[in-house]
Amino acid sequence: MFYLTYNILSLFLLIPALFYHLYRSVNRGRPPALGERFGRIPTEDLAKINGRPVIWLHAVSVGEAIASRPLLKALRQRYPGHAIVMSTTTETGRSLAADFPDKDICIYFPFDFLPAVRRTLNRIRPDLIIIMETEIWPNFTREAHRRGIPLILANGRISDRSFTGYLRFSWFFRHPLRLFSRLCMQSTADARRIIAIGAPPERVLVGGNLKYDIPFRQIPGSERQALRHRYAIPHELTVITAASTHAGEEEPVIASYRELMASRDNLFLVLVPRHPERCSEVAAVLERSGIPYCRRTELDARGKLFVRGEVLLVDSIGEMMGLYALSDLAFVGGSLIPTGGHNLLEPASLGVASIFGPHMTNFREIAGLVLACGAGIQVDSAAGLTAACGRLLDDAALRRTMGANGLAMMEENGGATERHMGMIGEQFVEPVAKG
Repeated sequence: MFYLTYNILSLFLLIPALFYHLYRSVNRGRPPALGERFGRIPTEDLAKINGRPVIWLHAVSVGEAIASRPLLKALRQRYPGHAIVMSTTTETGRSLAADFPDKDICIYFPFDFLPAVRRTLNRIRPDLIIIMETEIWPNFTREAHRRGIPLILANGRISDRSFTGYLRFSWFFRHPLRLFSRLCMQSTADARRIIAIGAPPERVLVGGNLKYDIPFRQIPGSERQALRHRYAIPHELTVITAASTHAGEEEPVIASYRELMASRDNLFLVLVPRHPERCSEVAAVLERSGIPYCRRTELDARGKLFVRGEVLLVDSIGEMMGLYALSDLAFVGGSLIPTGGHNLLEPASLGVASIFGPHMTNFREIAGLVLACGAGIQVDSAAGLTAACGRLLDDAALRRTMGANGLAMMEENGGATERHMGMIGEQFVEPVAKG
């Protein structure tokens, strides 16, 4: 009765959902790819996977795609004869995942409309499906279960903010949750929450956070200089990177930059909005502030080096790790406003000290660890951001110590990929090649 009711409702909701999707795609200047979302996979993509067993790895957007990379690499190493299909829901996630070398093809995840789900599964014919973090779609889950395809939730997470909502609708989520073969959660708190929502306790385990398994290393000075040369940043400047900023954060970041420059003559800011389509809005803020800037996409045509007090405005994706690597310190956005924060492990993995705001509900565990290990500074306001930046700018030894602490933290807290792969090996009996 649950699935019958759900599918009747989905018929009524499909039209408004399509209009919303089209509006968002047009508004962000990206193709809607409706055919793919209804299961029409390009023939040339299907040709790349036909005849081989298929592992399907789904990551909703950029954050999940980044977290999936250690698992993706491990899957490629463990199952070299398999085709790996990567899917995303968002356009930015797709743009990033399309460049991952360990996948065979990258597609959009289908709408949870029964004909679209069935058509996609008929064409992909997966032997194993891995869903990153918390994507729970009733039709997709039921169809995979009906076909006998092991379905695994990897790196599962239920944030403080979302738990109340999930719990309120547990009557809805318990049906698809019962169809997962295994639910591998990041922490014991996440495990308790998914069980409270309706997951079978005997199928839930704690595997740790895959984000801790991103590669980590100290960046040699020669590599840092080469990166700065690529972005036309003089080697003598002290670089602050403000990463993954949201609306309401650029103004205080720029104000802090102006204040810090008043007493320092060697500062440079790299500003990376979380959503590149917001760059025109951010550019307007810079123009009102009287701060000269250059967009990343216009950098090659610029033909000269930056100077102190200017800004590199990044309107591209997929370059974040390189930008962290050339930085002296980083502010991780989504944290000065109640967005939930972003991944502090990325700068830590490159030995870069980080600063972040009070709103880290989506990364509470990671934020606590970063603070406990002395790898970052948490501030509670824009004034606090200015003070913390000033402290780190004036103390290079402290920056180096915090960077070293971040690298030690990464080394001590890895291992989630290995635990996930062990769990996958228990559930996944390798199939023979398909005819």
